[in-house]
Parts: sequence; C-alpha cells; structure tokens
Amino acid sequence: MAKSSTLGYPRIGKHRELKRAVESYWAGKIDEAALQQAGREVRQAAWAVQQAAGIELIPCNDFSFYDQVLDMICLVGLIPSRFGSPGPAVSLPTYFAMARG
Repeated sequence: MAKSSTLGYPRIGKHRELKRAVESYWAGKIDEAALQQAGREVRQAAWAVQQAAGIELIPCNDFSFYDQVLDMICLVGLIPSRFGSPGPAVSLPTYFAMARG
C-alpha cells in the first residue's frame, strides 16, 4: 500500500515567523536563545500541520535558519579561514557572518 510523504515543507513559518526572527536577531532585538526558540516553534508547527493532514512519512532535518548549502559547509567543516577556526561546531554568529558575506 502506498504511503504519503512530503519532500520538504516551507521552513519560513506560516506567517514568516522565521524570517522575522532572523531579521530581529541580526538587528540585535532578540538573542540567540529567542532565535533558537522561534526555530523550534516553526519546526513543531510544520510537523503538526503535516501530521494533521495525514502525511505518514514526515521528513526531518529539513530545517535551516538560512541556507541548506551553508548548513552542509558547516557540517563538513569547510569554513573559510577569514572566519577563524570554528572549533567543534560553527557558532550562530559565524554562520550568519558567512551567510551575509
């Protein structure tokens, strides 16, 4: 029997919550904890909508604060030297510095 799935779900939020949170973070209006919380809420809402719609195979790890290619660069540690040594993980300030050039 066939099962329903999605190949991904818009990560910006129903009312562009993630975009607003990222822009607020850049402007210094919210801190990293608030941005992380906004990301959690957007992910949870996306999962809930898909579950309520009867989607049987809901993908995970499809979220990004900015760009999925940048996420992969961070994952494999290909950080340009001008951003310094990332250590075991790339910080959110470094992540956004790379995103914005």
